Amino acid sequence: MTRLSVNINKVATLRNARGGDIPNVVKVALDCETFGADGITVHPRPDERHIRRADVYDLRPLLRTEFNIEGYPSPEFIDLVLKVKPHQVTLVPDSPTQITSNSGWDTKTNIDFLTDVLDQFNTAGIRTSVFVSTDTEMIEYAAKAGADRVELYTEPYATAFPKDPEIAIAPFVEAARVARKLGLGLNAGHDLSLLNLNFFYKNIPWLDEVSIGHALISDALYLGLERTIQEYKNCLR
Repeated sequence: MTRLSVNINKVATLRNARGGDIPNVVKVALDCETFGADGITVHPRPDERHIRRADVYDLRPLLRTEFNIEGYPSPEFIDLVLKVKPHQVTLVPDSPTQITSNSGWDTKTNIDFLTDVLDQFNTAGIRTSVFVSTDTEMIEYAAKAGADRVELYTEPYATAFPKDPEIAIAPFVEAARVARKLGLGLNAGHDLSLLNLNFFYKNIPWLDEVSIGHALISDALYLGLERTIQEYKNCLR
């Protein structure tokens, strides 16, 4: 079964726009679990423009499903993850100024850095995932660095999907096969939506997890959160 992890960053963005605590990030996360989400993802950034460090600490003891923290492995991020000990940490190559993740790691160039960081998390018993493109070499070096999983950066798939789904999915199927051959678990995320998720899943049914935030929260404005989560879960069946 492919698990659905709901990224709640956009909920925190809405809260921060007015200050205060509405919507309450912890309550939304717990409601997502009640409505069927298999996990919760957060991406705390240095400027705390959406998820704050305090949110991470508040969520950890209350969540009943998997907790995934993603981010760039700065010293501050590493310290946070080691203190909170989520089920999974996903490493992304974001600079502090990026609006959102828009590329995978160059795992070959960063092999020494990633090996050191992954070793710290693996030693702490935290499952590790590295955000990568479909480039076979990048997946191979993620494995060499010690990652448990890779997360495929799916924006190129989402962009190409409306024109030709078969062409859009082809490099991702090949990348998924390489990851499986290397013994890596497989996650995917970025711009997956109700329009393209089921086709992705049907072509890569051994996918472990998808992490979806922006599209899911946007859909919830029209469908409601409970129905939206069920619709996304239906895409993974």
